[in-house]
Amino acid sequence: MVQIGDIAPDFELLTDAGEPLKLSDLRGRRVILFFYPKADTPGCTKQACGFRDRFPRIETANATVIGLSPDKPAALSRWKAKEELPYTLVSDPEHEVAEAYGAWGEKSLFGKAYMGILRGHAVISPEGVIEDLRTGISPDESVEQAVKFVDQRA
Repeated sequence: MVQIGDIAPDFELLTDAGEPLKLSDLRGRRVILFFYPKADTPGCTKQACGFRDRFPRIETANATVIGLSPDKPAALSRWKAKEELPYTLVSDPEHEVAEAYGAWGEKSLFGKAYMGILRGHAVISPEGVIEDLRTGISPDESVEQAVKFVDQRA
């Protein structure tokens, strides 16, 4: 699992448009990579729309946003259109990227344990270094902490 100060592991995943996206192609801009369990569910929508509503502010800070979940590109595309999300969503169906960032782990629902995405985010510098990494936090905390972090470095 990566830590703050590590070079962010590169990945290539399919986007909501079905096109491949490589993290390394975004070098030169700060990236907020946020992790959410499932598209079009209440907490995930709150997190995604929080980043949507702050997206102009994020772009002003020379940063962008990428949302990551195990959902298929078609589901991501529908959700992106429904919520008018201005940034890219990527599909991590084998949860390899989520695991690398420590955003895959044991969760509990009604007392039953299962494996899934741990909500959170990573902030990656324009040079590709992990500057901030948080998992297991609320939708509001993820948005507020990531945006505050980016604002402080603008």
